[in-house]
Amino acid sequence: MNQQQFSSSHIPELDRFWAVVPAGGVGTRLWPLSRAAAPKFLHDLTGSGQTLIRATYDRLHPIAGDKVMVVTGEAHRDAVCDQLSAVAQDNVILEPEPKDSGAAIGLAAALLYERDPEAIMGSFAADQVIGPDDVFRASVVEAIATAATHKIVTIGIKPTYPSTGFGYIRQGEKLMIDGAPSAYKVDKFVEKPAAEVAQRYVESGKHFWNAGMFVAPVKLLLQHLQANEPELYDGVTAIAKATEAGQAEQAMAEIWPGLPKIAIDYAVAEPAAEAGDVAVIPGDFIWDDVGDFAAIARLNPAADESGVTVIGETPRVYADDANGVVVTDTSRVIALIGVEDIVVVDTPDALLVTTTEHAQSVKHAVESIKAHGDDDVL
Repeated sequence: MNQQQFSSSHIPELDRFWAVVPAGGVGTRLWPLSRAAAPKFLHDLTGSGQTLIRATYDRLHPIAGDKVMVVTGEAHRDAVCDQLSAVAQDNVILEPEPKDSGAAIGLAAALLYERDPEAIMGSFAADQVIGPDDVFRASVVEAIATAATHKIVTIGIKPTYPSTGFGYIRQGEKLMIDGAPSAYKVDKFVEKPAAEVAQRYVESGKHFWNAGMFVAPVKLLLQHLQANEPELYDGVTAIAKATEAGQAEQAMAEIWPGLPKIAIDYAVAEPAAEAGDVAVIPGDFIWDDVGDFAAIARLNPAADESGVTVIGETPRVYADDANGVVVTDTSRVIALIGVEDIVVVDTPDALLVTTTEHAQSVKHAVESIKAHGDDDVL
């Protein structure tokens, strides 16, 4: 679908739709490339020439137009505004300190409710790789139509392998909704399963990966937040009302630090599913959360016969009987000889060497570095 195909005359609910982009999380498994001051959504990890947050905005703009809200940390204000210059300043919400998705998405919902109690919001993380864009947008349009029937809607990803690293969504009965032929009720959300259970989920054809994409009427989302996390609800509602009164900075400083830290899945989605208020649209598009350097290798096949994927503006990499991935942010020469599935990440003040098999363990290295007090490289 192109931008001209999206109009309120064809899809009346679009007049009520806002796209919300939570841009938080450091991505510790991508250290030392991704850090507190430069998290992964501010990097081009696919060789496309776009940062992940810019690609997210471009994917959503044909549906949402100017109704895009970004929730990010105060430390990332300048970088985010530089990447998304078309987003109005009033729609860039700054967190004084990291919380979790419950606070970020809850605040966005509360702010939108103050502007329009009938608004429908869609929350889409800033650091995911998705394609083709038109297939993704078709799923979002179905989700909007479903949300308009008083449902919280998640877009589930058809699993391509039995992952034990993702939560799953179990599909229930089919819903008969105009404009949403793919909509199903959600029976329940399932935590990260053991390998043999994940295999059964994939074979069943009735389970989807939970990618954390939610489309919902803000009124309904806030109702569930109030019922399950009243302290969080009271906090974000107070901040939203203060913001409308022109006192956002003071309210954020006073209220935000004390908000409970909880994921939106636990605060809203899971209890709402138990109440029968959640639907799923199967997303038949490519999706990757770029969780580690193995994902970067997977998303960026080697450009030549060397077998080494190289990412960097001025790479000087030489390989002999080697394969893997090199991410370089320096002009240093890197030579790889006789190594397999190697991961090298070279930055001016930190060097990572591991393998794609151990890419998930980078998070443990970051925890150890932090414990030793070397915060200057985090």
